Amino acid sequence: MHLQTIIYRHRKENKKKCTLRPLEKREDFLFIEYPTDPLPPLDEYIVLNLEAPPLTKEESDKGLLLIDGTWNYTKKMGQSLLNKRTSVRSLPGEIFTAYPRKQTGCSDPLRGLASIEALYAAYHILGWDTKGLLDQYHWKESFLEKNALFFNS
Repeated sequence: MHLQTIIYRHRKENKKKCTLRPLEKREDFLFIEYPTDPLPPLDEYIVLNLEAPPLTKEESDKGLLLIDGTWNYTKKMGQSLLNKRTSVRSLPGEIFTAYPRKQTGCSDPLRGLASIEALYAAYHILGWDTKGLLDQYHWKESFLEKNALFFNS
């Protein structure tokens, strides 16, 4: 078993469009609202970022913190974590989103995944159980088809 996954969600995130909403009642997830809720100690956590070394299976003993907000908010949210002694890692560039939106504010729009897609990919890399993560994701089949080579390797 791994540490509880932390979802660090911006208070202005549109919850109607939030792909992580179906996971809110799961005990293996902790949803924390930025900037109002305090963060727990994070020295055993990994934060995902596009400009970082790749995430590896060898880090499966760590916890995962996922920043959830629009690209305009995530940079500031990430900066609020700088002094928290987290590890920062990225997902492979060959994973592509199925979420139909225009990427604004993303440094690499082709790599900008929906939050649930990034979470699923990270769980897959870490060797954690992905069962149920995509069950209510509308673009589940498209996402898995686009990334079949990665997820089936």
